[in-house]
Amino acid sequence: MTEDVGNTSGSPLVDTAAEWLMSKALGDSEIRDVFAGCCNRLVAASIPLSRGFLYYRTLHPLYASVVLIWQRESDDVSVQEVVHEQAFTSDEWQRSPMNHMLQHGVPYIRRHLVGPEAVIDFDMLEFLRGRGATDYLGYIIPFADDDQPTSNTDGLFGSWATDRKTGFSGRDVRDLIRVQKRLAVACKMQIRREITHNVLTAYLGDDAGRQVLDGRIKRGDGRQVRSVIWYSDLRRSTELADTLEPEIYLELLNRYFECTAGSVLASGGEVLSFIGDAVLAIFPIDDDGDGKRLAAEAALNAAENARERLAALNASRPDHDHINFGIALHVGRVMHGNIGVPERVDFSVIGPAANEVARLEQMTKALGRDVLASRAFADILPIGWEELGTHEVRGSTRPITVLAAPSAN
Repeated sequence: MTEDVGNTSGSPLVDTAAEWLMSKALGDSEIRDVFAGCCNRLVAASIPLSRGFLYYRTLHPLYASVVLIWQRESDDVSVQEVVHEQAFTSDEWQRSPMNHMLQHGVPYIRRHLVGPEAVIDFDMLEFLRGRGATDYLGYIIPFADDDQPTSNTDGLFGSWATDRKTGFSGRDVRDLIRVQKRLAVACKMQIRREITHNVLTAYLGDDAGRQVLDGRIKRGDGRQVRSVIWYSDLRRSTELADTLEPEIYLELLNRYFECTAGSVLASGGEVLSFIGDAVLAIFPIDDDGDGKRLAAEAALNAAENARERLAALNASRPDHDHINFGIALHVGRVMHGNIGVPERVDFSVIGPAANEVARLEQMTKALGRDVLASRAFADILPIGWEELGTHEVRGSTRPITVLAAPSAN
């Protein structure tokens, strides 16, 4: 059931809400704040909203779409990320008004939820009526040209509900349809900004992503960073790649990265790059008095957590050979910035300390330890390190004193 809502003008307060949304399209507000502000302004304009709903597709390694729900009683917006396996495919989605509109090319639907005109033809409408809703207006606004098909999930899916006994008036519906187009414009701009941030964070890391967004994109742009440096590598990787099916090896490699890179992230570090099956990461040192100790503690905690995760991974594969890794911990000043050719740059860490930590990790196998530290790192945390001698480092003019933590094997 669809209704002709015409094109009549709305109230001055609704006009103000529409103008506010256009200003937000030019700013950097979070999409949840834009949605909350829109809903609150509509209520202030005497539109009897009890619930607002938004659903949109995003680009993120963990989830494919985002749900926003505003409810008048809480005066807040809840956010739910929908994982890739469920977005636009779950039973709930298949039975939703949104999917119905998408499949039939309908831009909006109106449903009375109470009284003689009530039509409850979707599970969601029954859910809303059970919570006091009396009227429902759902809509789709594609992010596409007019001549492109509407059966595309790239757009804004939304709905409005009211609990007023008489439901929405005709003017309410006209105002909502007018405002939701402005809302879609504002949301589209923020969604694009959110996707840009997601992609940069996924591929570059949080800090590097922020630097790129701040304009540090030219070759040579960068800064000196005093950090604890982490380098880890998978042992027997060539053998594993040769003996396992590619899909099985890829799955194992990703689970291994969850042990190493996952532990770094969980401890507050930043993963800079995956070099084959190696992980290069840093724990930046703050300028305050405890900065060095806190960064070293975080890195050592990450190493211990990685060993625990690896033990659990090996226990989950009782019929396979155990995998192992080497981890090196070092400290020094590195250059964090763009290197490459003018047309294609990579945001990475360079400098003697970065080279030394990679060479230190190579010693883990020969010395029979899975976690090694340099003297520069060990001196920050006096915990009874075991000294394993001073070793020449290929490519470096200075030898490195190598130590193992008491718990390392």
